[in-house]
Amino acid sequence: MEAVALSPSFWSGKRVLLTGHTGFKGGWLALWLQSWGARVSGFALPPSTSPSLFELARVGDGMQSHIGDLRDLPALQAVMAAVKPEIVLHLAAQPLVRESYRDPLATYATNVMGTLNLLEAIRQVGGVKACVVVTTDKVYANHEWPWPYRENEALGGHDPYSSSKACCELVAQSFAASFFPAERYAEHGLALATARAGNVLGGGDFAPDRLVPDVLAAWMRGEPVTLRYPQAVRPWQHALEPLAGYLQLAQGLYEQGVAVAGAWNFGPADDDMCAVGEVVQRLAAQWHQAPGLVIERSPLHEAGLLRLDSSRARQLLGWAPRWSLDRCLQQTLAWHQAWQRGDDMQAFTLSQLTAYRGEHG
Repeated sequence: MEAVALSPSFWSGKRVLLTGHTGFKGGWLALWLQSWGARVSGFALPPSTSPSLFELARVGDGMQSHIGDLRDLPALQAVMAAVKPEIVLHLAAQPLVRESYRDPLATYATNVMGTLNLLEAIRQVGGVKACVVVTTDKVYANHEWPWPYRENEALGGHDPYSSSKACCELVAQSFAASFFPAERYAEHGLALATARAGNVLGGGDFAPDRLVPDVLAAWMRGEPVTLRYPQAVRPWQHALEPLAGYLQLAQGLYEQGVAVAGAWNFGPADDDMCAVGEVVQRLAAQWHQAPGLVIERSPLHEAGLLRLDSSRARQLLGWAPRWSLDRCLQQTLAWHQAWQRGDDMQAFTLSQLTAYRGEHG
C-alpha cells in the first residue's frame, strides 16, 4: 500500500454517513468534513450533554442530521437507503467506562448490536466503498506491561465498556471475512477497517467522568478537582489527531481498497503518554490560580497503564501526531475560555481546526 496524503479535493462532494455526529469527536469530524465540501449526513441520538459541542458550534447547520438509535435497524436502513453513502465513519457509541458499570446492558446493546446493525444496513443497502469502525485503545487484553500494544495483540476488556468495544472489533472482523472478503473485492467493492485511539482531549467535551471536562468544571466553580487515579498512565492527544487518522484511513480504503483494511492504532508520541496527575499539573500551569486537587480512590477497576504503538499508521499511512500534550491542553483551555466569553463557537472551533490543518501540512 501507499501512504495517504490527506486531500480536501478527495473529500469534496463525497457522500459520507457519520454516526455519532452529535457527540464530541463526531462534532469535530462533522465540521472538518463540511469545511472540505463533503456531503455529510449524520445518524445519532440527541446530544447527551447540555451544553454540547453540537449545539454550541451549530454542527447540524451544514449537514443532514438524522436523530435515531443504533439499536433500531429499520431506521438505520432507511437513512442508509436515503443517503446512499460512499463512505461510512462509525463513531456512535456509549463511550464511558463508569457508565458501563452503571448500565452494562445498554452499553453492550449500543456498542455491539449497534455496530452489528450498521454493518447489516451497509450489507443490505450496498454501495459503500469504505467503512471505518472506531473502537478504542481499551480493546486490548491489558496486562499493564510497559511496552505499547500493537494491532496484532490479543483483544480483551475488564470493564463492560472495554469488553463491548473488543466485541465490536470481532464483529467487524467477522463481517469483513464473511460478507466482504478480500478475494471478492471486485464483486462487493467494500474495504473495512477499525481504528483504535487513545484518550482524547479538546474543546467542547462536556461528558461526565472525563478528566479535563471535570477539572475545568471544578475550577470554574472555584473548587479543587477530585482525581480517582492520579498515577494512571494514558495515551493523551487532541481529538483532531485521531480524526486526521480516521480521514486518512477512510481515504486510503476508498482509493486502495482492501490493502488498507484491518486494525489501526492512532496514539500520541511516547512522551505524551503520562499520568493523570501530571496532566492536571500541566493544565494548572496554564490556569490562573488553579484551586488544586483532591485524591479520592474509586472502587471500580480502571487500567493503571496503557500505551499504544502507532508505528503501522506512521509507516504505512503516513499519519503522525502534530500537537504536543502542552499544545493540546492550551487549545482545550482556549476553547473553554472562548465559550465562557460568549464567543461564536462555530467560528472559534473552525479556527482551531484551520490552525491544526495548517500545522499538519
